[in-house]
Amino acid sequence: MSRHIKIDQIDTEEQLLVRLAWACEIEGLTQSEAANRFGTTRLRVNKSLAEARRRGILRISIDSIYKAAVEQEWALEREFGLGRVVVVPTPEDPASVTSLVSAGLGSYLYPVLTDPELKLFGIAWGNTLNLATRFMQPINRPDLEIVSIMGGVSRGSDVNGYEITTRLADLCNADHSFFTTPLFAGSAGGQAMFLQQDVVAEMLGKIRSCDAAALATSDLTHSLLVRDALPKDIDPADLIALGGVGDIMGYVLDSEGNLIDHDINQRVIGISLDELDRIPNVILAAGGAHKVPIIRAALRRGFIDTLVTDASTAAALMTRPD
Repeated sequence: MSRHIKIDQIDTEEQLLVRLAWACEIEGLTQSEAANRFGTTRLRVNKSLAEARRRGILRISIDSIYKAAVEQEWALEREFGLGRVVVVPTPEDPASVTSLVSAGLGSYLYPVLTDPELKLFGIAWGNTLNLATRFMQPINRPDLEIVSIMGGVSRGSDVNGYEITTRLADLCNADHSFFTTPLFAGSAGGQAMFLQQDVVAEMLGKIRSCDAAALATSDLTHSLLVRDALPKDIDPADLIALGGVGDIMGYVLDSEGNLIDHDINQRVIGISLDELDRIPNVILAAGGAHKVPIIRAALRRGFIDTLVTDASTAAALMTRPD
């Protein structure tokens, strides 16, 4: 049974011990396979298992606040065909879910961004991604480029793509570039005009070439999309009436992961969700009960490779909706 965490931070050392213990002792991975899965060395896996036994975490059973979350990671991977799931404990205070999920994302991104094979990393915008940069360790990757992959909004804030891209690039000592368009065009015809511009086409080509990308999402009532980016002529209630449960990069999906029948989806200035699917590692970080329908919709559509979420959201995703 899942246990709530009492503080708004994660003991990443104990979390890794539990993940390695579960992988080797429950899932049957070899130490080499576990090392590859978690971006570490076989020697560290061996020492971590010994430390887990010393602490009493690893006995005949695994006893830790992180146990349920680790079990959910494997279950969600199998249920939705994901390459990796990171589940953090759900905090006692629901308002802290985003902070914990962001911490989980920040921890996950470290081995991703230190991989020398990764040269181009895309990042969207939103509060979860903004906070994740606060939990990341600095790295030195002057050969890496961080790319904003969503059109922006005119309102300046920490959650705008420009600020997040710059902050992540600074943390990585990496180059960075911006997708300098609005998120939505005034009409479908306006979108076509934007896409024909050389500078936009060049940037879209770069986004399509990303080795990995991080996304956030929300529903159509609590979201920054509705507050800061939705065109004035569009009523969120109309999107909900058509079955919309949330958005991914501005595209509004129904509960099955299909684009709703509304011209909002012909006005997004950016790559399509089918093109997003061709990026090798698309990471979605999101948690909270109000986000369950859109997270499930994104997973059903099949373009997500890695999910970062909290234990209560993970449990809801594993429950069949009515």
